[in-house]
Amino acid sequence: MKKLLLKISLALSAMPGVLMSAQAQDVAAGQKKVAMCIGCHGIPGYQSSFPEVHRVPMISGQNAKYIAASLNAYAKGERKHPTMRGIALSLTEQDIADISAYYEQHGGKSATAVPEAAVPASSQVTELLNKGACASCHGANFNKPIDGAYPKIAGQHADYLYAALKSYQTEGNAVVGRSNAIMAGQVKQFSHAELKAMAGYLAALPGEVKTVPQSRLR
Repeated sequence: MKKLLLKISLALSAMPGVLMSAQAQDVAAGQKKVAMCIGCHGIPGYQSSFPEVHRVPMISGQNAKYIAASLNAYAKGERKHPTMRGIALSLTEQDIADISAYYEQHGGKSATAVPEAAVPASSQVTELLNKGACASCHGANFNKPIDGAYPKIAGQHADYLYAALKSYQTEGNAVVGRSNAIMAGQVKQFSHAELKAMAGYLAALPGEVKTVPQSRLR
């Protein structure tokens, strides 16, 4: 566990640009910059067909630092996704900071408080989560990460979580894959069936992330 926490600390300290870009933020400005986002993330149940069919992630209520980190990773090619890379490359650092801040507060807090600890999983899934040390980064309820640069994953779409987790196992593909060393090291321990089981459990938990319907005609 100490080695894992040391890796986490080193990874965070190596991302000053990411952390700074989420600090100088303007929510009002961000609201004017999300036209490219709402066509997917502003439609409940909207599905992407790349690299497989899955619902796009819910990002309203997500941590601003994580959104900024994700957009920067797409821009740098550390996360491979042609559409998201094109969007991320079109944004300035200030755009990313503003958009991230906007989505963090978008839709407000959930009417129902999220419990401090997650509902226990089955013995099989509990063993998998412990093996991956998931709570050590994402929090005991998977909704309070140890740092905002990590995502809230409780209540996120199961099919998206499954596709995202598999992407950390992908190597040598020009258009698919994620290169985060910590996540890759953890996820490569598991079979696809095990990843799907964990994703299903996490998706069933109460969380703060949501899809808030947004109209392009504003």
